[in-house]
Amino acid sequence: MKLQFNKTYLVLALLLFATEACIATFLKTGFIRHTFGDYLVVILMYCFLKSFIKGYHFKIAMSVLAFSYAIEVLQLVNILKPLNLENSHVAKLILGSTFHISDLVAYTLGIVSVLIVEMRLSKILNV
Repeated sequence: MKLQFNKTYLVLALLLFATEACIATFLKTGFIRHTFGDYLVVILMYCFLKSFIKGYHFKIAMSVLAFSYAIEVLQLVNILKPLNLENSHVAKLILGSTFHISDLVAYTLGIVSVLIVEMRLSKILNV
């Protein structure tokens, strides 16, 4: 793994973070809040990691997907209760509080989108 700063990915990550913050702040229900936000969050995590790690598109994408799935499984087992965080708004916002299969689908589609874009960019840029 080669560490190298990439300003483009960091800017993308910051823009996605701002978008996610707006979604969390202004939308309380609906497709954008519950599904599109999950789609975007894996892209955000990927871009953040790519801000500091050069190459390894597939490995980073799969790591983000595995992490996202793990968080969703923790929701299935209601991890907030044993951690005594079920009343914490911040914990619910970061970890989520309910398991949904649709979240796994959104995460998967987000990572598939990332891999398609990376594949096309690598062909265009001959990387």
